[in-house]
Amino acid sequence: GKSHVRKRWDAQDIHKPVAITRPSPSPSVVSARSSAPFRDQHPLVARNPPQLPTTADINPSASSSRMDLRVGGKYRLGKKIGSGSFGDIYLGVNIISGEEVAIKLESVKAKHPQLEYESKVYKTLAGGVGVPFVRWFGTECDYNAMVLDLLGPSLEDLFNFCNRKFSLKTVLLLADQLISRVEYIHSRNFIHRDIKPDNFLMGIGKRGNQVNVIDFGLAKKYRDPKTHLHIPYRENKNLTGTARYTSINTHLGVEQARRDDLESLAYVLMYFLRGQLPWQGLKAATKKQKYDRIMEKKMTTPTDLLCRGFPNEFGIFLNYCRALRFDDKPDYSYLRKLFRDLFVREGYQYDYVFDWSVQRPGNPDDKSRRKVVGDEEGEAKPSDRILRSQTRQMAAAGQPTRQSSRREQEGYY
Repeated sequence: GKSHVRKRWDAQDIHKPVAITRPSPSPSVVSARSSAPFRDQHPLVARNPPQLPTTADINPSASSSRMDLRVGGKYRLGKKIGSGSFGDIYLGVNIISGEEVAIKLESVKAKHPQLEYESKVYKTLAGGVGVPFVRWFGTECDYNAMVLDLLGPSLEDLFNFCNRKFSLKTVLLLADQLISRVEYIHSRNFIHRDIKPDNFLMGIGKRGNQVNVIDFGLAKKYRDPKTHLHIPYRENKNLTGTARYTSINTHLGVEQARRDDLESLAYVLMYFLRGQLPWQGLKAATKKQKYDRIMEKKMTTPTDLLCRGFPNEFGIFLNYCRALRFDDKPDYSYLRKLFRDLFVREGYQYDYVFDWSVQRPGNPDDKSRRKVVGDEEGEAKPSDRILRSQTRQMAAAGQPTRQSSRREQEGYY
């Protein structure tokens, strides 16, 4: 008789961050954080982000007197490539190797500088799969500076490029890596507290299929590294994170823990599958009223309704996260297996072919379109994504770039 070969999940997620000794052969993309989440009373968190230098102030090409501005001795500061709520991000080049990096700047005059805190979190997480490496942190010319690996487009960029829908296969490919990223952060005694598509970036070059997690300005230590004593349960906390993806308990003012990162991830996955969440676009007179409306809609939308039309596993995932107690350790392996088994049942191949990897119908010659994930012209807003020379070349050739999303038109919340 025929031998029965059992299908198995053959994904590998073993890439370790390594220093690249020469520049990537093709131009790459970097994404900056795109929204201004609301922060709690963390002493290192700035409530009123300082005004960082404009391109004219600090861009080497904008001023002959700044033609060779150095950061950390060996990184030449280039043009601004992104804006975040707490710092602007610039392109940098290692003058020795030619390797491109990202440089995040923050004014030293900020009341509560947070870049040093973020750099320390990165260093605690250093060596983990999908965690960018901090090359240098220090002060240059009245600015705190952090030099990081240059990464590719965010999942929000790619979502927009794919017309704001991801296929089930792509969502499952992402879910496996996303669960692992969150698990790793938790294993290092931190919770992220701002899980959203903008904070996950694809790699570049040989690591183009690897999901990376960024932006640890809101991260918090949830247990003692030595004793593993969990932080105490507290209430009446301000909303920390991004309201669209934050957990119900966070809306209710409960101290965040591991369960909340995963509940946010559940909303991210449904956002990818559905194209939007039921609590998007709600109008209110004040932000507080808006967040209350978002909370009410989240609490009154049954899981079955939220996940209708999609595999049961997504509802199971969300219900599992919501049922966790404050200090529970989530069963990450169970959650990964939930989606891996579904992946196998659907007959998908773990070939790293994401939706953005596939050529679009009607554009058979458009081999590079997958790289167009941002707006080209116009002044950068906090929520914009800035592409570099590749996009300019495509725009010159008449190839389309994505339209600005409703999030950018109405403000991201």
